[in-house]
Amino acid sequence: MSDSDVSQAIAVGGAQSTRAQRYVQLMLLVVAAGAIYPILYLRQVYQTTMLEVFAINDSQLGYLYSSLGTLFLVSYLPSGWLADRIAPRFLICFSLIATGALGVWYATVPSYPMLMVIYCGWGITTGLTFWAAVIKRVNMIAHDEQGRFFGFLDGGRGLIEALLATIAISLFAYVANTRGEGVATGFKLVVHMYAFICIGLGVLLALVKDPESHGSGTAKRKRGGNVLTDLKQLASIPELWLVTAIVFCGYQVFWATYSFSAYLQEGGFGLSAVAAGTITTLKLWMRPVGGIGGGFLGDRFSKVDILVFALVFAALSLVTLIVSPGFHNNVSLVFLVLFIGVLTYAIRGLYWALLDDCNVPPHIAGLAIGLISVLGYSPDAFLPLLNGYLTQNFPGALGYQIYFGYVACMALLGAVAALVLRSRLNNGQGVKK
Repeated sequence: MSDSDVSQAIAVGGAQSTRAQRYVQLMLLVVAAGAIYPILYLRQVYQTTMLEVFAINDSQLGYLYSSLGTLFLVSYLPSGWLADRIAPRFLICFSLIATGALGVWYATVPSYPMLMVIYCGWGITTGLTFWAAVIKRVNMIAHDEQGRFFGFLDGGRGLIEALLATIAISLFAYVANTRGEGVATGFKLVVHMYAFICIGLGVLLALVKDPESHGSGTAKRKRGGNVLTDLKQLASIPELWLVTAIVFCGYQVFWATYSFSAYLQEGGFGLSAVAAGTITTLKLWMRPVGGIGGGFLGDRFSKVDILVFALVFAALSLVTLIVSPGFHNNVSLVFLVLFIGVLTYAIRGLYWALLDDCNVPPHIAGLAIGLISVLGYSPDAFLPLLNGYLTQNFPGALGYQIYFGYVACMALLGAVAALVLRSRLNNGQGVKK
């Protein structure tokens, strides 16, 4: 074998090793993201049970999630700043352990004021110290596979969430129905399961060496700079604002799915808490399909085109869900819920992949993520209030139908923003996929 052949073999082997390392890092990020968020959003499966266990009403539940969303908004920008300066491993481990500890407190069924403290705490542990660190790390290791990596992040964490949710609903049904100990006991067991998984995973990841704690990554984290100057530079990028608009609209489609379980119970479908929870748990299994499938399609064809398709069909599907109580066909209902799940998770798996199209300087990528998150995830602050108001003042199916109609309109606006972004990319920078 010649020297050139040896050199080429070494280069290929090195490239394969590097690619394998990137996928190992991605797997760790997927597991962390999949474990930390479900305990915050148990309402998507157990909303009616939560109201009973904590003795609160829809409006109070809306205030809890609005507080959580407000803390997210306050935390997102400094979260990006932290992600540019502190090793993500430390931020992620702290977030998992602290979130789990708050979950243990949550399982004691504290008073409403203490519930507010817990939700605000979760806003910090999953917003300030976790969010931008994960997104920036994926953006850094994805290279030219942005759609695929972000698709794997959302689809993979969805797989983790679906596995945990399936175990949880099985435990809940066994304790509440088979053993007859009631929904309160079943719900506490579910919370404990999620809390201790977060704590255990946080301890485990603390023992794993950060593979990117050297070289340029450290230099960038130690970089000093004027935040206002960096924000001004980001504000001058029109594509960044269009991505923000897409995240803002697409995220509201995801929020609509949190109300599916309650809608299935209260919308005239005749479904029990366990039946509705089972259907919405099945929807979680669509996350790997939508997230990973959408990511591969985005890299193969066009991320923007796939997003437009998903947003338009999500709007049409929500309209169908609004009129579905008159059909009384539960098989079609299950199919519709699962289809909306696929579209929703394809949207989530793709909109962060668009960041690579915005030509953001690497040293302020975390700040860009924080800026997009502040605006794009602002529905966290007002959608719970809107949902609580509508369901409280328009009982039964009507409140949810008005809510879903609003979200369908937002999905169409997101599709318009994606079309504008596609036009700018085609005209100014060439087609980006």
